[in-house]
Amino acid sequence: VQLQASGGGLVQAGGSLRLSCVASGRTFDLDTMAWFRQGPGKEREFVAGIRWNSANTYYADSVKGRFTIARDGAKNTVILQMNGLKPEDTAVYYCAADRPFYSWLIAAKRVSYDYWGQGTLVTVSS
Repeated sequence: VQLQASGGGLVQAGGSLRLSCVASGRTFDLDTMAWFRQGPGKEREFVAGIRWNSANTYYADSVKGRFTIARDGAKNTVILQMNGLKPEDTAVYYCAADRPFYSWLIAAKRVSYDYWGQGTLVTVSS
């Protein structure tokens, strides 16, 4: 499985960005796709996730109401729409994918994922 993330850039606080992650290769048994981020000097943290078949979603508290994750099955693509961006959202954003998880508490852990994209940098200026 290969994941290709794109869409990062520089934006002012309050602005919006749209990240995309395209999955290719042996994708037929993938179920959960997620976005993580790693800010300067910080650990990589969960941002949002989506179950491919049910479209069930889960968000970190820090992004609820501002970020939306969605999937485009026809294109094997997961989108992260980020609105109301804050300087603290500045980070490298990574997409991740794996088979079904028992719960979102497990799916929100970095170590749960075998497949990762290369990361895309989001910088929010104040």
